[in-house]
Amino acid sequence: MASVFGRRKDEVFLQLQALLEPFGLTRFSTEYWGAYTRHLDADVHSPGKRHTQKIERTHVTLQTRMKRLVRKTICFSKTTQMHDIVVGLFVNRYAFGRAV
Repeated sequence: MASVFGRRKDEVFLQLQALLEPFGLTRFSTEYWGAYTRHLDADVHSPGKRHTQKIERTHVTLQTRMKRLVRKTICFSKTTQMHDIVVGLFVNRYAFGRAV
């Protein structure tokens, strides 16, 4: 699983969009960052807080329950591979109710 890191620039968004393309996403709920409106068609893009609050709540829950995502703990993972494995296991359990 690849990750996209960088400053809030169009190139970073385009990398993220290319990474998400194989998943066949048809709707995008985002904030009002300019790159979204420049690169997403209006018929598939819903900017605003209406849909992003649930996503942000999930991210806070993820960060709270997974201490290894917080650098100041002794559980912090130093490799991207370990982050991917642990986050994947947590998402399977939390979002889908499946133990892997």
